[in-house]
Amino acid sequence: MTTPSSNIEIRSLISLEDFARCVTIQLEVWGYDSGDVIPRRMFVVAQRIGGQVMGAFDGDTIIGFAMALPGYRNGTPYLHSHMLAVLPGYRNAGIGRRLKLAQREDAIARGFELMEWTFDPLEIKNAHLNISRLGAIVRRYEGNFYGSSTSPLQGGLPTDRLYAEWWLQSPRVSNLLQGEPLPPAEIVQRVSVPSAVYEWKQDAQQRHKAHQIQAANREALQAAFHRGLAVIGYERDTDGNGSFLLGTWESSAKNAG
Repeated sequence: MTTPSSNIEIRSLISLEDFARCVTIQLEVWGYDSGDVIPRRMFVVAQRIGGQVMGAFDGDTIIGFAMALPGYRNGTPYLHSHMLAVLPGYRNAGIGRRLKLAQREDAIARGFELMEWTFDPLEIKNAHLNISRLGAIVRRYEGNFYGSSTSPLQGGLPTDRLYAEWWLQSPRVSNLLQGEPLPPAEIVQRVSVPSAVYEWKQDAQQRHKAHQIQAANREALQAAFHRGLAVIGYERDTDGNGSFLLGTWESSAKNAG
């Protein structure tokens, strides 16, 4: 049974015990072995060098977290949200979104304009959250970002990742978070992900289908980004299939939406 998100408190994590709990949550969510899990000391570092470690609490128990590190690229300081995890029993209750919003509030208070993170292009629900509900845009694709993964959720596929750019106070993000519709945009290309990909990834006999979709979408998205397009929308149909919607987005749009 999923706990309603209204019963969950979000606050910063600062103690070694809290950080140790984040390690345990990783194991419960992804089933990593010791080679892939982020150790406690990295949470300590993130908290002490200007990053973020936010926890979602059910009473006194941490049931999810978000961890970010400070970054700098092309003259712009930003926060890279490296990991967000919510225990399976608390999924689909809006807790992941609340953790992201807490990160945004803290980042704005400290003067950041941009947060980024990577996500799996085959994860339909996550893509929908990042793009449709939070207002991130995407202009970069990295094949096999982390190398091989020990998580069974990856299904043995390369760890391809898209970069979400979240311009924290742009009209696009602010209006979306306030429930206002985004102005119509011209969509020039769609790249789709079938909902069956989850089943294919976990079935050794069908895994080649997931690999084919991943490879085809990698080529399509990288080519689109090379042409100057960006992911500016995401759609899900009644069967749960997802589609990246690509169009133009100017780099100055952090102020224009």
